[in-house]
Amino acid sequence: MRNGDEASSEKRLGLLDATMIVAGSMVGSGIFLVTAQMARDVSGAGWLMLAWGITTALTLAAALSYGELAAMMPLAGGQYVFLREAYSRFWAFLYGWTLFFIMQTGLIDAVTIGFARYLGVLWPAVAEDHYLVAPIALGKHYALSLSTTQLTALLLIVVLSWVNARGVDYGKLVQNVFTLAKLGALVVVIAFGLLVGCNHAVIHANYVHAWQLSSPAGAGAPLWWKALVAVCVAQVGSLFAADAWNNVTFVAGEIRRPQRNLPLALLLGTGGVMLIYIGANLAYTFVLPMQAIQSVPADRVGAAMLNAIYPRYGSTIMAVLILVAAAGCVNGIILSGSRTFATMARDGLFLESAAKLNRAGVPGVALWVQAAWAVLLLLVRTHDPVRNTYGNLYSNLLDYVISAALFFYVLTVAAVWRLRRKRPEAERPYKTWGYPLVPGVYCVFAGLILLVLCWYRAATALPGFGLIACCAVVYFLLYRRASSSGTRERRAELQQALPPA
Repeated sequence: MRNGDEASSEKRLGLLDATMIVAGSMVGSGIFLVTAQMARDVSGAGWLMLAWGITTALTLAAALSYGELAAMMPLAGGQYVFLREAYSRFWAFLYGWTLFFIMQTGLIDAVTIGFARYLGVLWPAVAEDHYLVAPIALGKHYALSLSTTQLTALLLIVVLSWVNARGVDYGKLVQNVFTLAKLGALVVVIAFGLLVGCNHAVIHANYVHAWQLSSPAGAGAPLWWKALVAVCVAQVGSLFAADAWNNVTFVAGEIRRPQRNLPLALLLGTGGVMLIYIGANLAYTFVLPMQAIQSVPADRVGAAMLNAIYPRYGSTIMAVLILVAAAGCVNGIILSGSRTFATMARDGLFLESAAKLNRAGVPGVALWVQAAWAVLLLLVRTHDPVRNTYGNLYSNLLDYVISAALFFYVLTVAAVWRLRRKRPEAERPYKTWGYPLVPGVYCVFAGLILLVLCWYRAATALPGFGLIACCAVVYFLLYRRASSSGTRERRAELQQALPPA
């Protein structure tokens, strides 16, 4: 394909490829870690499984809703395009830049650091306190450093960005191989947990007291409110582990028969992964007492389960599994995110050069801009001067942005209603199953979770809206009066992408 300014490419991705992007982007290290904090939030095994059940229902409801939008507008950029067409450039701008600043690049860092930490289990030279460049102070609360852990994560970002810059065929090969390998390995691990490591005394202890409850709502609140708050707060972990399923919509312009394959990939990918997640949590509660899950070191529940079954080899098996899972996850995120930034550039809302395709027919500049920002976030550390300890800037920002991500999910699902009213004549090859109930249930329950988080986890929830507000200020200062000369071209492109009536 020629090197031009269009953020489109040849349609080289089929149903399997699209499904592997959905599943591969979802399954990173989260499923092996988040259950510990969720168990502390709710206490009882019944509440824990209910929390995962709610996440499954919400994820499937959102995926079913996104399927209609993706089939209607199978264009590069996905969710960004949905928001632009349903609402305005303003809302698309807020989403796109929040995605760039932390939701996509911060997730890349989180997964690559997880990869590096588990590589350290097999190769002790990779360690967070093994510095190649000792922390250099940037004021009182920040620093720059380069440890062997950071270097490993950095190299993974660069290598996978280079692979994807060579063309979509290379990126999809890596994605398919790693995703199939990790899904197969996960199924095996779950089977061993449920069948080999199954401890009847543990199961009895966990499920005879399945509805014990600890809640941030406090002892004086009614039981129903304590349960609601606990389950909503626990969603932070499960929703984080289930996130990034929407990334397949970013590469919609490169998927063959998108009107059929996109909705199917969303349903198959999210449904399959959520079944695996529920199986994994059942396995945890069949092998480990709830107290052990709540207090496991570094929240490594998956490793603790395997260690209970195979004390000599559990840590090594889990390290290898997470290395495969993390590599496949970050490849999917890198492949898909760059397409959104290229589409933003075509709309005049991002770096102009990011719209160009390289000789391989992919947005190479967007790939490397995404990699550069991810590396910068990776190198910047937070510093606690009292304890003289160092944290990760991207980790703090990811904590803050959970609320922002959920907000944009709600806004996008609501776009199904808005576009049915705004463009009733548009061809819809797939219509949301259960409309209007399914998108309505998602918006109500996700909105409720968001409100509870803002009240009971304000320190981490509200800064996410602060980031959105900062993006809004930038838009009104720099882009509100910017030329919208590309609007007609974008409309023509949209019409060409839609199937004939």
